[in-house]
Amino acid sequence: MAAVAAPVLVCGSMAFDTIAVFEGRFKEHILPDRIQSLSVSFLTPALRKEYGGCAGNIAYNLKLLGGNPVPVATVGEDAGDYLERLAGLQIDASRVMTIPRTFTAQCFITTDLDDNQIAAFHPGAMSRSAENDITGAKAQWAIVAPDAKEGMFAHAQRLNAAGIPFIFDLGQAMPLFDGDDLRRMLGLAQVLTVNDYEAGVVEQRTGVSIATLAQDLRAIVVTRGAQGATLWADGQEHQVQPAAPEAVVDPTGCGDAHRAGLLYGITSGWSWLDSCRLGNLMGAIKIASRGPQNHAPTREQISKRLQQTYGITLA
Repeated sequence: MAAVAAPVLVCGSMAFDTIAVFEGRFKEHILPDRIQSLSVSFLTPALRKEYGGCAGNIAYNLKLLGGNPVPVATVGEDAGDYLERLAGLQIDASRVMTIPRTFTAQCFITTDLDDNQIAAFHPGAMSRSAENDITGAKAQWAIVAPDAKEGMFAHAQRLNAAGIPFIFDLGQAMPLFDGDDLRRMLGLAQVLTVNDYEAGVVEQRTGVSIATLAQDLRAIVVTRGAQGATLWADGQEHQVQPAAPEAVVDPTGCGDAHRAGLLYGITSGWSWLDSCRLGNLMGAIKIASRGPQNHAPTREQISKRLQQTYGITLA
């Protein structure tokens, strides 16, 4: 086992995910010429409830790697079993704040056979994430992952003031950020992580290409699913080859697993390229398991697959 790593602040949501699987394809039931009056219902024989939320998922994956995640989140009075889970995993929950008379955030996700997702989200205690003041916290790196918009900006400003570098992970918070918001956040962050669709939205809303935005950041990572990822760092663009999954089961939480791999790499002194490779592998490991926190490879197993795929190890 690696030596105890420096703390990484993982700012974002903690939530309970209710995941339903539609044994068909959305595109066969959503008519483009009727989209203005959409009314559809999907039969979902499979249903399960999972621990989730971006902060929870990233912290879980980072802990698998031997990292030292410190989730920064707000939860409701119903979060007792989630907090017990973090304690059992030896994840430091000292920066998780319970908001009285609220529910923990709840996400209701329907996934089809093409791994497309339709989600509805009740923010609950997450709406008050800005109240969770991290002033004085010590960390080597941090990530500001999807959360309430006010909370994301509050965390970003506090991290910036403390001189703690952080990744801005747009993710599901994309609808909340207009062009001015994105430019403001990128002025505080050191790294941007997005998927390929989100990258297009960022370019459209800011009026600036990803390659140009990368000139003012340490790195930008655009994940592309089965096609791997594109990395801009140190003035260069790299196509990062994908890691092959053992099975394609459930994409929920794959982006969070990738962020954990990226964080582990950069906090371990790795190059951006190798850090992104680890992110790709963590996403491939996660997609073979249902739910965002049910995969449980050992650190040695992850290292072996990393060596087989990219010729590098965790050691």
